[in-house]
Amino acid sequence: MDYYCALTSPWTYLGHARLRDIAARHGAEVTIHPVNVLAIFERTGGLPLPKRSPERQAYRLQELRRWRERLGVELNLKPAHFPADETRAAETVIAARAEGLDAMDLAGRFMRAVWAEERDIGLARTIREVVTEAGMDPGALERAAGRYDANAIRAAETDQAVARGVFGAPTYVVGDEIFWGQDRLDFVDAALEAG
Repeated sequence: MDYYCALTSPWTYLGHARLRDIAARHGAEVTIHPVNVLAIFERTGGLPLPKRSPERQAYRLQELRRWRERLGVELNLKPAHFPADETRAAETVIAARAEGLDAMDLAGRFMRAVWAEERDIGLARTIREVVTEAGMDPGALERAAGRYDANAIRAAETDQAVARGVFGAPTYVVGDEIFWGQDRLDFVDAALEAG
């Protein structure tokens, strides 16, 4: 299963823990791809939040509140550090994945930092702190990101996402089936059940 996500997406954050639970229940291997969602929007007709109409922005806040309450997930509707430049954090997740570390856990920690902890994941200091909290070595992951050229990997995986039909985050791909949005996780669960 491929998981195309954006670390600063509230929708990715809302679905992340549930995705991990669903995958664990089915014994499914998940490959996380923290893609450049703004580049995907540019190529597929999406709009970044500031360019959306006031009506769409207002509705987004209503939906976030509803899902926060439905799921019982801690989520600040207007976090202090959103949007943040997630580039280095995403590259760090890619490096963790390449090193065989728990990239899913690390990604979830970055998301929580933005949406529940009022931390700026665009700062090198915050990235090092989150990596340390995940029980990983920040220096080793910084070196790994350079060694693997995580920036190039992220760009290639963003291209791959668009080629597969991805147009937003989170998107889950099981076989040839694409599921966009954390509200489609029931369908992901069923697809994994069907094998």
